[in-house]
Formats: sequence, C-alpha cells, structure tokens
Amino acid sequence: MGIKLRFSASLSLKTYYGFLNTFLLIIICMITVISCTNRANSNTLKIAEHYLQVLEKQGVNARLFSFEELPHDIAFAEVFNRRSETFQQLLNEFIIPAQKFVLVVPEYNGSFPGILKVFLDAVQPEVNRGKKTMLLGVSSGRAGNLRGMEHLTGILNYLGMHVHPNKLPVSSVLALLDAEGKLKDEGTIKAIEKHVMDAVNY
Repeated sequence: MGIKLRFSASLSLKTYYGFLNTFLLIIICMITVISCTNRANSNTLKIAEHYLQVLEKQGVNARLFSFEELPHDIAFAEVFNRRSETFQQLLNEFIIPAQKFVLVVPEYNGSFPGILKVFLDAVQPEVNRGKKTMLLGVSSGRAGNLRGMEHLTGILNYLGMHVHPNKLPVSSVLALLDAEGKLKDEGTIKAIEKHVMDAVNY
C-alpha cells in the first residue's frame, strides 16, 4: 500500500503498537456494507454507497452488497437446507469472508424489511456467529428507524453476533440528498464519518 511505519524516540511504544494494530485491522479485516432492501434505486442504497466511499478513503478492505442481488425466490429456494449456486456465490463473496458488517436498514412498517429476516433465516447461524455488526437506520420520517434497529439487535444477538452501541439513525433522508442522490447534509456526513471510525476500531 506504499505505507512505511517508522519508530522514533518521540513515539511511545504503546502508541506505536496501537497504531500498528489499527493499521493491520484496516488492511486485513474485510467489512461488508449491506443495503438491506430489495427495492430498486432506493435511498438506502445511496446511503450505503456513501458509507462504502468513506470506508475506502480510510483504506479499508470493504465491499457493498445490495439485496437487489438476492434470488427472487429466496424465501422458498434458499431455506431449510436448500441452496442454489447463485446464492452460495453471494455468500462466498460478501458474507463468509467478512469479519464485520454494516447493515444499512430502512424503516418498513415500523421496523426492518421482511427481506432482511428472510435473508437471516437463509444463512446458517454458524456462518456469522461471533462477527461484529454496525447498524445504520434510514427513514423518510423523524426516527431514523430506531425501533427497527432495536428489533434487529435482539435477533442478531440471538444469532451470536455482536452489535456496536453506536446505532446511527438517518432521519428525513429525502431532505439529505441532492438532485443526483448524493448525500449533502454536513451533519449527517460527519455522523457517518464517526460511525465509520467506530466500525474500523470495533
């Protein structure tokens, strides 16, 4: 990556090893950002794309997975020990190698989308047990899907996954995007940057 680590007398050993540990986490750990809706051209996906860009600016090994890519018959074809080659390829690329997840979750009917629950049901729990998860809620209203993130936290904990306490609500999302769908609100941009650093250091 073209980065050289140099130790100087002015740098304490503790500080040096702290920096080295963070550096190794960035280059080794893979984070998958998941847009948790199968709705085409969603605002959730736009927020997830922005999140990925911030991760990549930090030099993080990160990928974006949109539920638009899921098989249309996932609720019947990918559960109860059935598995298609297409779905397995998605798991192999985005889920199995990831050490951390960032779930960008829209509010649907007062909670998280049903497609997310179907997806969790379709993946064997042992695949993600012990992995770390960041949550970011998206809504057109004022609450930023806080309720949905709390519902989801209970399920993820049941599956043996660890959820970071910084659950970021992105409210009134339509007012935060410009005409091209890019995030324009400075407060939200800074909140996501803080969320990204929490994800990197988690």
